[in-house]
Amino acid sequence: MFKGIREDIQSVFHRDPAARNAFEIITCYPGLHAVWLHRLAHGLWVRNWKWLARMVSNLGRWLTGIEIHPGAKIGRRFFIDHGLGIVIGETAEIGDDVTLYQGVTLGGTSWNKGKRHPTLEDGVVVGAGAKVLGPFTVGAGAKIGSNAVVTKAVPAGATAVGIPGRIIVKATDEQEAKRRAIAERFGFDAYGMSEDMPDPVARSIGQILDHLEAVEERLEGMCEAMHQLGSDYQGKKLPELPGMAFPCSEQADEASASGSEDEQAEK
Repeated sequence: MFKGIREDIQSVFHRDPAARNAFEIITCYPGLHAVWLHRLAHGLWVRNWKWLARMVSNLGRWLTGIEIHPGAKIGRRFFIDHGLGIVIGETAEIGDDVTLYQGVTLGGTSWNKGKRHPTLEDGVVVGAGAKVLGPFTVGAGAKIGSNAVVTKAVPAGATAVGIPGRIIVKATDEQEAKRRAIAERFGFDAYGMSEDMPDPVARSIGQILDHLEAVEERLEGMCEAMHQLGSDYQGKKLPELPGMAFPCSEQADEASASGSEDEQAEK
């Protein structure tokens, strides 16, 4: 038991830079209190002391604002950061080294008996406000983005974001470089395209940029093939893109300075 308590305290040090010492963690971390009370409640639950287990669970909810059904199975080094508003259902299963942030719900989508809550494998991280609903598995090392609503299985190591939850596929470095170059030509910053802010909308923008590049290459190849066949077709010049239609600040300053010099010379 004491080994488990030490592990829990160390897990807080590893995942919360605000933690200063063990005494502060033991006395001021409601997430830790909720886990310890759940272990007591779960022990009573499996020994068929159902009512007493529910009372201990209810006491934990009243003290911490975190509701964990005593039937839920929780692994080692489970860390709840902040924690207020977390709800974990009866048939939920949580592996080792899992992290949940405030407002997370591990809920069900059916009133039928049996398995109806999700299973989180080792190392899963669930962001604030996320809802993971249904009897499916979130693979080891997966991440659920803040406020996502996930109702289908998430592969190990993947990241799910959005409503409904979508799996993000990380682009290669070469793809990212090409997309960034095309985006600069269009004169806008394709927000969220970097790995710092993965998002389904950003993924769609990236795919559109890939499609534009493929279309341009195909058109250039067609024009070249026509010229080789003896065609005298001259393609219409493409209009300038919005980002290129306006000079940069340095060019604008130079233009204004040269204009003022010309005015002085005329005078």
